[in-house]
Amino acid sequence: MSMTETMDAKPARDPGPELAEAPLHIARPKEPVTGVVTRNELCTAGRRAAGFVRHIEIDVSSTPLAGSFVPGQSFGVHAPGEDERGRPHALRLYSTASPSIGEDGKGGVIATTVKRLIDERDDGPGLFVGVTSNYLCSLQPGDEVKLSGPNGKRFVLPARPGDHDYVFFATGTGIAPFRGMVLDLIREAPESKVALVMGAPYETDLIYDDLFSKLDEEHPNFTYLPTISRHAQRDASPGCYVQDRLDRDAGTLIPLLQSDRGLIYVCGLLGMDVGIVQGLARSMPEPWLSRYLAIDPEVADDASSWTRKMIGRKVKPTRRVFLEVY
Repeated sequence: MSMTETMDAKPARDPGPELAEAPLHIARPKEPVTGVVTRNELCTAGRRAAGFVRHIEIDVSSTPLAGSFVPGQSFGVHAPGEDERGRPHALRLYSTASPSIGEDGKGGVIATTVKRLIDERDDGPGLFVGVTSNYLCSLQPGDEVKLSGPNGKRFVLPARPGDHDYVFFATGTGIAPFRGMVLDLIREAPESKVALVMGAPYETDLIYDDLFSKLDEEHPNFTYLPTISRHAQRDASPGCYVQDRLDRDAGTLIPLLQSDRGLIYVCGLLGMDVGIVQGLARSMPEPWLSRYLAIDPEVADDASSWTRKMIGRKVKPTRRVFLEVY
């Protein structure tokens, strides 16, 4: 290769971290296994939360699913009954909220985080009630539930988690995978620094708040940043969104990202990904910004104009950024 060709060649794409091995499809949808509910309780910070969100634990110890999940994966739930066309209800996927050792320390009990879906119909008066979410939220200890999985291999921790530092952004039930990831990192990678930004409209809507507050107090390498959008924060500062923490808490978050160790994980409501990439563009100086985003020069000067359609096209997260929005 000539010197000119060498200079013109594009730099190699950062391959990102090698990810943990994630077993897939041990129980296929057409052959689900039977788990048994062991726990079902509200997991929001207050009973007056705007929605009903429940932490549900399921014993799979007598099935091939035992010990097969890593945080960031999901499992399929098969609600009983048929839809209006007489067909079995569609399979629904739910993120596991457990560490890799499960809730029992042996991988035999897995957990998930479920919000009851209750909404008004678009075509007139009446309620739309989510079939699978309400089925799960109404289960009692001892009830059986059909499961399949595991699903997903991209939204997981690295194979060598201690080689990295982490900034997690969550909204709503997007907190589920981070519950498991944080517990795994505290146990397996005490040298890693971890920051969790959890967003909610009101303080009562925070999920697993007691757990994360306790972990923040007990582990110096873990920082919990509950973020309220519709009223003041706990420190009396004005309400804000998760991406605003990149500015407000730059002293905590930016040093984690201005390093070869830094990784970003984002999980939650559709649209939050736009806010995160805009926040990174505002807060991260070069050359560090390019470690996380490949930005088309055509739109580089005006991050405020970015839309969700641009993500993956004009604004491409690198393999140091993990997005899971729904």
